[in-house]
Amino acid sequence: MISALIDLKRTGDEALVAQLTSQLRSLIASGRLGKGRTLPSSRRLASNLGVSRNTVTYAFEQLAAEGYLEASHGRRPVVKVDGGERQAAGAVASGVRSGKPRLSPWASRLKQTDWPMSYLAPLRPLRPGHGDAREFPNEVWARCLRRSAVRAAKRELGPVNRTRLREALAHYVATSRGVRASADQILILPSAQAALTLIAAVVITQGDEVWVEDPGYPGAAAAFRASGARVTGIKLDEQGMQRIPGAAAPTLIFMTPSHQHPTGRLMSLARRTEFLRLSRPGKTWIVEDDYDGEFHYDSRPVPSLQGLDAHGRVFYVGTFSKAMTSDIRLGYLVVPPALVGTLEIAQRHIGLIAASHVQEALAEFIADGHFLAHLRRMRRLYHARRDHLVEGLQRHLGEVLSVEVPSGGIQLVARLRRGGVDQAAVKRLVEAGVETRALSSLSLGRPRDHGLLLGFAAWRESEISAAVRTMASCF
Repeated sequence: MISALIDLKRTGDEALVAQLTSQLRSLIASGRLGKGRTLPSSRRLASNLGVSRNTVTYAFEQLAAEGYLEASHGRRPVVKVDGGERQAAGAVASGVRSGKPRLSPWASRLKQTDWPMSYLAPLRPLRPGHGDAREFPNEVWARCLRRSAVRAAKRELGPVNRTRLREALAHYVATSRGVRASADQILILPSAQAALTLIAAVVITQGDEVWVEDPGYPGAAAAFRASGARVTGIKLDEQGMQRIPGAAAPTLIFMTPSHQHPTGRLMSLARRTEFLRLSRPGKTWIVEDDYDGEFHYDSRPVPSLQGLDAHGRVFYVGTFSKAMTSDIRLGYLVVPPALVGTLEIAQRHIGLIAASHVQEALAEFIADGHFLAHLRRMRRLYHARRDHLVEGLQRHLGEVLSVEVPSGGIQLVARLRRGGVDQAAVKRLVEAGVETRALSSLSLGRPRDHGLLLGFAAWRESEISAAVRTMASCF
């Protein structure tokens, strides 16, 4: 009857010997073949199973080597162990494996956050934080990548931050955002989040105070809290992060002054100057995250906070995932002059290094004018999509939602006029096929605001219209 308990898959990838060995082992371990049980000869079992005798012989030899069978020349193999013993051993091993692992303080603090957010469903309207990858000039980008890959064989091993890209970025951020930096102050990283992790590793000591916007970007709070900082959420007003009168300056201040995340509010020049006066050179650092600073629609962009800093206190963080495509996995960090050498060492030590051939391809993409041409086109497109979403929300949901129209960016906030819990609204909308983010989920403490964070950049006007109709039916 042993052959009746074995089911060999002839079309599977697993070899017949491995299948037979595994199934016999399971039968012994489970007690189906008890200790002292004599197995059929290799010839007979091979005949019953329709396999070669060598297949059975090799399986018997493997199980004998593992201690399951006792085999000797000229005699049929005998089961050597009791299944209950094996099961007990397995239970002990299982118990060890399932025990709670001991984590470092860094990992324990990281687990307490909800960042990164996980989306199980594919990209759907109106998920925030995304540009439209369908509009990206993939053929042009592919040519740059191919040329870079061909040249890689002739290229000498160079710095982890490629010189051509650093020079191209230094010129770009100077002309478009008013950033004042030499090329050697720019580090090329896999993402903006990598930049925050790197900054935290270098300037934060256990117990240091860090200010972040509340509500704000959860990835920043996660990076700084994991490094051991005491993270304090600072309330917003119509200009973004507020100055706390009389409060001592913290070790680090994180802000998104060009388009506050998530509200899109623009910090005035006077407010930026206030924060610069608050920070002490060499003692307080400011991290300016310009995550979607390329997209301004209603007015000329305000120069970066970094460009106003005369004392080297500001880190400037940028990314290409919004302007180009999210899977490019490239960001950059403009480092204060006094910290360049330290940050470069830390970058290599932690391993936050971007592929050199992608860096070279991007340098060519920028130098040949493709990047700026793409940005000009997307600004017009995203501007129209923003206005289309605002008009649709006001027409169909004006009694339910109060829309804050941002001067730029790729997303907007719509607040619930009658109060209520935004988490329930988000759950209902997601079930209906419209993906949004609850404003309350971006607060560090008790949420003061409830609303919806809606992306418009990644969606065509017909898709936005359909999503707004769905929202109206849900509400």
